[in-house]
Amino acid sequence: MCWNMSPSLMALSTEQQNTYNQSLETMYQKGVKNMYDNGIEHVPVKYILPAAERPNANAANSVPEVNLELPVIDLAELQGPNRSRVLESLAYACQNFGFFQLVNHGISEEVTTNMVDVGKRFFEMPFAEREKYMSADMSSPVRYGTSFNQTNDGVFCWRDFLKLVCHPLPDVLPLWPTSPLDFRQLGVTFAKETRSLFMMVVEAILESLGLKTDTDKKTEKYEDVDEVVRIKKEIENGSQLMVVNCYPACPQPDLTLGMPPHSDYGFLTLLLQDDVKGLQIQHRNKWVTVQPIPGSFVVNVGDHLEIFSNGRYKSVLHRVLVNSAKHRISVASLHSLPFTSTVRPSPKLITDTNPRLYKDTNFADFVVYLKTCDSKKKNFLDSRKIEQNQ
Repeated sequence: MCWNMSPSLMALSTEQQNTYNQSLETMYQKGVKNMYDNGIEHVPVKYILPAAERPNANAANSVPEVNLELPVIDLAELQGPNRSRVLESLAYACQNFGFFQLVNHGISEEVTTNMVDVGKRFFEMPFAEREKYMSADMSSPVRYGTSFNQTNDGVFCWRDFLKLVCHPLPDVLPLWPTSPLDFRQLGVTFAKETRSLFMMVVEAILESLGLKTDTDKKTEKYEDVDEVVRIKKEIENGSQLMVVNCYPACPQPDLTLGMPPHSDYGFLTLLLQDDVKGLQIQHRNKWVTVQPIPGSFVVNVGDHLEIFSNGRYKSVLHRVLVNSAKHRISVASLHSLPFTSTVRPSPKLITDTNPRLYKDTNFADFVVYLKTCDSKKKNFLDSRKIEQNQ
């Protein structure tokens, strides 16, 4: 089945062409899984990227056959005598890669495997069942959709998703999907455990930045300790968004992307992948593939952490490739401060030699930007930078 416009269709009347275009738009809005299920053989025009933006557009700036060995952080070692060494490795990863692989994180294989499995089963349900959760409202606590930002995207991405607000759980859980029957049970377990894991990682990251809550107050300023206590309390009450991503097999993967180059809004993202690779990060101006480590989480610095660290830790561009042979499922747990909080550089990380680099920002600023501007690449983060006098 092919939905690219043929020469015969170009001869249709204006009214017929409008009807045809409307049917195409309806099809696009139903997502790529629906097209795959209906036997699509070619990538529709709506999904074909300009030549310069395609996965292999510039071979000099991509390394398709090389897997990037991200720094590996062993959470178990953080709890032992090697903590200071692991903290140094964590700081190096956040400064130079913006990503790391987290192993021995304490979340059981059963919990992670069940989450990937139930996510896969959600997308295998008939479209009529998935459609119940479709919404154009970006603030909806439960939202099934397609592409990256389907309201604004000129070219769509080869991706469907289910977004779930996870905090506070008692308020949002009644809105979560009831099918598959075990979706809520398995999703809640995963959400709770990733939230606890996030808090452990954040505490280590704050310490790696030189910010500690148990500092000897005889040697540190009270306001420095109070600042860390404040940010930790905000993070404990912060937002959590779980995104289950579905990337169906694509008949022409060289023409499109699962997700375009972007950075993550938020403080930290914890990504659980199946065994199908697809995540690429931009490292030293080249696109390199992240090889999944079974049972691990890929953790990346978000825009909020780059702002809070005053640029010390980097929110890095990443994208997702698709392939013609295998479906890919990933589950991202995105964490940040409460939606009502203001994010700003930590005062302790601002000095005469490292002046403040970012404006205050909040979730409302981001939503406005998302609705009116291109949210790809690092455009939102760039909009928060303060111009420095040369």
